Amino acid sequence: MDHKMIKVAVFDDNELRRESLALLINAAPDMVCTGTFPDCSNTVNDLLRADPQVVLMDIDMPVVNGIEGVRIIRTKFPQVQILMQTVFEDDEKIFASICAGASGYILKKSTPPQIIQAIEDVYNGGAAMTASVAKQVIRAFQQNTFIENNEKIELSLREKEILALLVKGLSHKMIAANCNISYHTVNTHVKNIYGKLQVNSVAEAVVKALKQKLV
Repeated sequence: MDHKMIKVAVFDDNELRRESLALLINAAPDMVCTGTFPDCSNTVNDLLRADPQVVLMDIDMPVVNGIEGVRIIRTKFPQVQILMQTVFEDDEKIFASICAGASGYILKKSTPPQIIQAIEDVYNGGAAMTASVAKQVIRAFQQNTFIENNEKIELSLREKEILALLVKGLSHKMIAANCNISYHTVNTHVKNIYGKLQVNSVAEAVVKALKQKLV
């Protein structure tokens, strides 16, 4: 049986963490770490060299940060999935990175199995969204931040329902049970919500709007 290896690249300014993530990824049976990088100042060349399917991206890095890194990768390597890593739930940065095109995010204190699972999830088309991020999405939609070219971006009833449950803190599995749909379907809806956020690069508008409301 031909076993497919998931190729993963790591961007993190902490050398020890880069090395331990590389070890962790290489120890997983179906993954290989193809490159580790301290920041996003040379992202295009780094990605051409490492040729990853999934990128683990630190949000806070010197020189060129992770959010800018996501934008670069999205433009040049649209097929690459990006998983953000952050020390704490900094909603505004997480939201900004999702708007820039990240597939999901994990907290750095996640356990090794959780990290491996998250890489597999985004590789398989899943998306991670937590209650705090869902809240911001809803707020942005309610405030009609998402008007681009005079077209209002609409969420479907099901997408609104799933966002509301995420805000209540339900996990994807709990939402699947609650709505009587499969876990995979929940993931697809979350992915579609992300997709709508990214339409016509509304990212900048969203981040600006959030800054005005949050600061």
